[in-house]
Amino acid sequence: MMMMMLSFFLSFFFQAPGTWRWMLGVAAIPAMVQFVLMLLLPESPRWLYRKRRVEEAEAILRKIYPTNEVEYEIRALKESVEAEIEEGGSSEKINIGKLLKTKTVRRGLVAGVGLQVFQQFVGINTVMYYSPTIVQLAGFASNQTALALSLVTSGLNALGSIVSIYLIDRTGRRRLLIVSLCGVVLSLGLLSTVFHKTTSSSPAIGRQETARFGGYTCPAYDSAGSGSSSWDCMKCLTASSPDCGFCAASADKLNPGACLISNSTVRDLCHGESRLWYTRGCPSRYGWLALIGLALYIIFFSPGMGTVPWIVNSEIYPLRFRGVCGGIAATANWISNLIVAQSFLSLTEAIGTSWTFLIFGVISVVALVFVIACVPETKGLPIEEVEKMLEHRALRFRLWKKGNDDERKNSSA
Repeated sequence: MMMMMLSFFLSFFFQAPGTWRWMLGVAAIPAMVQFVLMLLLPESPRWLYRKRRVEEAEAILRKIYPTNEVEYEIRALKESVEAEIEEGGSSEKINIGKLLKTKTVRRGLVAGVGLQVFQQFVGINTVMYYSPTIVQLAGFASNQTALALSLVTSGLNALGSIVSIYLIDRTGRRRLLIVSLCGVVLSLGLLSTVFHKTTSSSPAIGRQETARFGGYTCPAYDSAGSGSSSWDCMKCLTASSPDCGFCAASADKLNPGACLISNSTVRDLCHGESRLWYTRGCPSRYGWLALIGLALYIIFFSPGMGTVPWIVNSEIYPLRFRGVCGGIAATANWISNLIVAQSFLSLTEAIGTSWTFLIFGVISVVALVFVIACVPETKGLPIEEVEKMLEHRALRFRLWKKGNDDERKNSSA
C-alpha cells in the first residue's frame, strides 16, 4: 500500500520530458532492494523438516517465535509433516481432486478463494489504477488536478491498512469484513448516483461558442444539422471518427461550450482563451461529491476487504495444505484483478460510469451475503480448532459472534 502511494507521488512530481520512462525506471529500485533482501530470507522450516534438516528448521522457528511458544510450534510442525508423510505425499504433490474431496479444505477454499475474488470484483483496483481518470470523469479537466486528487485516495488506502492492524484482533475478521462491505455498498451507491447526475446535467453545446473556433468544429456535430440543438458535453465526448472534446465557456464552465475536434492544437487554442478543455468527463457541480464517494470507498474498503482476505487465507487452511491452497487463492486474486482492470474503461465507454459503479455495488451486496454465509471467524483460534470448525460447519446467516467460545460451541454442534 505504501509503495502504491509512493508511485502516485512520483507520477505527480515527475514533470520532465520522457516522464513515463523515469516512472518505469524508478520502479527498478524497490525491485533491486527486494532481490537483495530475498537472499537474506531464511528457508521455510516446513521444507527443511521435509528434507530431514530438523536442526535448521528448529533454529529458524526459535528466531521467529517467543520462547514460551516455540516448543508448541516445533511439535505442531513435526506432527503436521508426519501426517503428510502418512497420507503419502506433501502439499506440493496434492492435486485439485484430492483437495476438493477433503471437506475442511474444500470449505476453506470456498471461503478463502471467494474472499480473494470478491476483493477484486468490488472494484478496488479500478479506483487505485484509474483514480486520475475517475477524477476527470467527475468533471476535473486538468491532468495535474486529477493526479493531485488521486494522491488523497492512495494516502487513505495506506492509512486504512495501518488502521487494520489495530482493528483486526479487536473486532475479529468476519465483523470487520461485514462493516467494510456495508460501507463499500453505500459508497458505490453514492458514486453511481453522482455520476448519473453528472452525465444527465452536462453543459449544452453552444453553436456560437463552437463557431468561434472556425474550422475545428467536431464533424459529427456539424453533420447533425438541426439535431445539434440537443447536443450536450457528454454527446460531444462520445462522438468518434474523429474523437471530439469540449471547450468550456470562459465565464462559467457550466454554461454552453464548444464541441471541437480533439487534438493538441485545439486543446492549446482552448487553453489560450483561458478555458478548460475536457476529453473524458464534463464540467459538473457534483464533482466534489464524487471525490467524497471515492474517499469513503477507500476508508471502508482498506481496513476490511483490503487486508482481511489475506489474513483469513493464512489461517483457514489445514497446515499441511496451506501452501497449495494459499497459492490457489493468490492466483484467483490476480486473475480477478486482471479481469476487472482490463474491463473497467471498456465498461465506462459502453454503459457509462454510473452503471459501472452500480454493477460493482451489486457485486458488493453479493460479497456481503457470501461473507455472512460462508466465512467463519478465525480470530484467536489455533489451526486445529479452525479445522474442526470447518469439518462441522454449515451455511449460517449470522451477522455477529459473541466470541471464540461461540465458535467452539458451533464447531462441536
